[in-house]
Amino acid sequence: MTRESTPVRPPANAQRPLLRRTVVGALGVVALGAGVTAAWMQMKKDAAQAVTSSAPDFWSLQWTTPQGVDLPMQTLAGRPLLINFWATWCPPCVEELPLINAFYQENKSNGWQVLGLAVDKPAPVNAFLNKTPLDFPVGMAGFGGTELSRKLGNLTGALPFTLALDAKGNIIFHKMGQVTAGELKLLAGLK
Repeated sequence: MTRESTPVRPPANAQRPLLRRTVVGALGVVALGAGVTAAWMQMKKDAAQAVTSSAPDFWSLQWTTPQGVDLPMQTLAGRPLLINFWATWCPPCVEELPLINAFYQENKSNGWQVLGLAVDKPAPVNAFLNKTPLDFPVGMAGFGGTELSRKLGNLTGALPFTLALDAKGNIIFHKMGQVTAGELKLLAGLK
């Protein structure tokens, strides 16, 4: 006698837990996305407020060059200014400095100024500048320069960070990461 086997079917409601988990998981992903978006928007708003509230105080700052000479920001007011936060230990910073120096050389007759703010110590900056001279002034921001760059729109505090101010001191450009020749060319037309 042969026994026939009948396929066993799961009850119709057995698929519901899987469906429920899928729907709950999808809703969780949507909620997470909304939360991340809200946090990002708040962070951008906070950064914009920090930039707005810090910009006027920027002109009262004073730096010291790697050679120990005072460099007051007030001497740079009234003309467009490109500011680059950099360090000798930052390969992308070192790579972009010749490009920024070329920007300065090409645009200083048009009123553009450039300031390099080294987030570093004087000895390595002096050694670097002896090998790779820059035509624009360099101020020693030290490791506190990272916090200043955050107040000026650098959300992560990473280097390099570049910003540009128009002649009235308004921030017209800021970028975390290396600047490109194309970005600098566009900046040259702004003031």
